[in-house]
Amino acid sequence: MNRRESLKLIGASAALAATGRLIMPTAAFAQAPADAPFKLPPLGYPYEALEPHIDAQTMMVHHDKHHAAYVAKCNEFAKEVPALATTPIEKTLGDPAFVPVQLQQQVKNNLGGHWNHSFFWELMKPGGAKEPGSALKSAIEGSWKDVNDFKERFNAAGEGRFGSGWAWLVVKDGKLTVINTPYQDSPHMDPNGAMPVIGIDVWEHAYYLKHQYQRGNYVDAWWNVVNWNKAAESFRKAAA
Repeated sequence: MNRRESLKLIGASAALAATGRLIMPTAAFAQAPADAPFKLPPLGYPYEALEPHIDAQTMMVHHDKHHAAYVAKCNEFAKEVPALATTPIEKTLGDPAFVPVQLQQQVKNNLGGHWNHSFFWELMKPGGAKEPGSALKSAIEGSWKDVNDFKERFNAAGEGRFGSGWAWLVVKDGKLTVINTPYQDSPHMDPNGAMPVIGIDVWEHAYYLKHQYQRGNYVDAWWNVVNWNKAAESFRKAAA
């Protein structure tokens, strides 16, 4: 799904909301066929669970429309390249050499979108811990002055990502560092190796219905719903 399609979908959703006819059941998205290799994962919580920080309408459109579109495209590509279905996503993103050259960019876009969003949903949680656990907190404080200093650097990476993309906290070369990536690029694509710990989607569809052009407000609000337990788990895997 490209930028133009994203904005069309945002506009249509806003129009529906204005009429009061937007219905958001927790299983509104179209399920992939049972034999499809790629599936849209459930959120694990209701659309409204992250309010007031992230609104229900944004969650519904983001998950059921944008993410679902990436999954559908991945399943289309798997028909042309069956090895996509059996190769770990992280491995494909790091080395898509087995994919025909003419498809590599499209596969990267859509498979990256699927992986990034699957990670993103799990990285958010209603009513979770307000700060990182001891091991991750200690590592953050070893790389920055304190957790607040880290958040400022991370926020700057998200707000400073020109156009659409993501901001990440990753383990790279054995150290925590903050990066950002364009479009649906994933840290797994880093040729020198980068393992994600935290990631925030800063595409407009992630925040525009509530925050309009104020990306910084969205990034600030997002810290209220971070699932620090998931971040700690990802940090353990990345640092192993």
